Amino acid sequence: MKGFQTLFAIVLCTAATLVYAQSPAQKSFEQLRVLEGNWSGKNAQDMPVTVSFHETSGGSALMSEIQAHGPENMISMFHLDNDRLMMTHYCAVGNQPRMVASVSPDGKTFKFSYLDATNLATPDAGHMEYAIFTLVDADHHTEEWIFEDHGKEHKEVFQLARTK
Repeated sequence: MKGFQTLFAIVLCTAATLVYAQSPAQKSFEQLRVLEGNWSGKNAQDMPVTVSFHETSGGSALMSEIQAHGPENMISMFHLDNDRLMMTHYCAVGNQPRMVASVSPDGKTFKFSYLDATNLATPDAGHMEYAIFTLVDADHHTEEWIFEDHGKEHKEVFQLARTK
């Protein structure tokens, strides 16, 4: 009986360690979840923009919806792909770039870099090349979106504050 109790205790401790031992990608995904909620601000042209983040798919994805005034309304889905934090961006130009995150050591800046895309007419056709999310504090963040079209970059920056 004593051997069974010891074995049970070892199995229980091992299981607890596996549950709490997160990969760097899992930690980054948890850090990104602090964006959940509604945000408002302005773009670089001083036009209003709102962004909402919502957990979905049983907690396995975080959805961002950008709402501005025009065709730039877009959705991005953040999720884990084994040991990578990924974003799929459903762009107003009709393609869907997939991007991989690199995260700053302090966990406040998430740079998503282009990996590949669906519905991309040619390799140099317009698509999102980078998206950079910087967590300023609990109630402020910035989003930089870099769109590349035939070798030329166009940048859009949103300065956002949490709405309460």
